[in-house]
Amino acid sequence: MAEPTKASNLTPQFCFTTGALREFLRLSRSSIDDSITQNLNALVTPARAGFDPSSTSHRTPRSGLKQIDPEACQTFKDQVLFPTWQARTDVLYYCGVVASSPDPDDPEATLRELEKEKDSQRVVDERLDPYSARFFPREARTETLATLIRQETQVENIVRTRTWATVQERCGGTGDTWEQAANRWAETRAAHPGR
Repeated sequence: MAEPTKASNLTPQFCFTTGALREFLRLSRSSIDDSITQNLNALVTPARAGFDPSSTSHRTPRSGLKQIDPEACQTFKDQVLFPTWQARTDVLYYCGVVASSPDPDDPEATLRELEKEKDSQRVVDERLDPYSARFFPREARTETLATLIRQETQVENIVRTRTWATVQERCGGTGDTWEQAANRWAETRAAHPGR
């Protein structure tokens, strides 16, 4: 069974290093969500009394996926799935706050200001060149990060919806959405911090 992916100590530099941020999210999703069927299959006990050699003498039609022991499912959700989701939520939230905060350490701030000043002094004659009025200033790294966080939040919602559908199918559905189940888990964890 896969272990939950842990986020390292969060810093603004981690968020602005979008490659590292994307890699963390990719690894976390691939270890749990993308391989949810394999993770759930690992919870099924193949044979309680040992291997029966006569079981290979005839073919049994597959009647669908085997239901998993509810206790094993709950343990998987409580100890692996929800903590992994929470780690990704924490990272996305933290980086969202970084993206919406002022960035006094932006290394390209001066360059952007120079480009804007240069553009304001530019003479544009659209009769000679209809495309000369185009000016695409560089985005601040906080704007780039905010766009990435919005995209990754949407991806996260899609991934969790798909994963939760598989979990519900294999573990027996409660009718809850993944948001309701994750919120209930977080409330239980807050009420009993040692769990």
